[in-house]
Amino acid sequence: MKIQLNTDIHIDGNEALAAQVSATVEQALDRFSEHITRVEVHLADENAGKNGQKDQRCMLEARLEGRQPVAVTEHAATLEQAVQGAAQKLAHLLDNTLGRLHEHRGQHGERTSDPSLPGAEPASR
Repeated sequence: MKIQLNTDIHIDGNEALAAQVSATVEQALDRFSEHITRVEVHLADENAGKNGQKDQRCMLEARLEGRQPVAVTEHAATLEQAVQGAAQKLAHLLDNTLGRLHEHRGQHGERTSDPSLPGAEPASR
C-alpha cells in the first residue's frame, strides 16, 4: 500500500509530517493492505493559518484493487486529530464496503468465503 501526501500552501509537507501521517494511516488500514493499492492524503488549513476551531482538514482517498476509490474527510483543531479521525472513518468505510462484498458473494446459497477479506469466516468442510 503506497501512501501519497499532498498539502496545501499553508502546510509544510516535510519528512517528519509525512512519516507521522504514513504511520497513522498504515496502522488504521493495515488489515486492508492487500486490497488497497494507494492512499492519497490531502491536508489543508482552511483558515490559512488563522486560529479557528476545526480548520484543519484531512481527506483520505483509498484506491482499491478492481473497485472504485472511496474517500472520507475529517475536520479538526489539529492536523494530527484530523488525520486520526479520517483514518478511523476510512477503516469503518472499508469494513462496510468489503464486508458487503463478502456478504453479497454468499447470498446465492453457497457458503463461500474469501479468507483475504476482513472478518471472513473459514469455509466449512
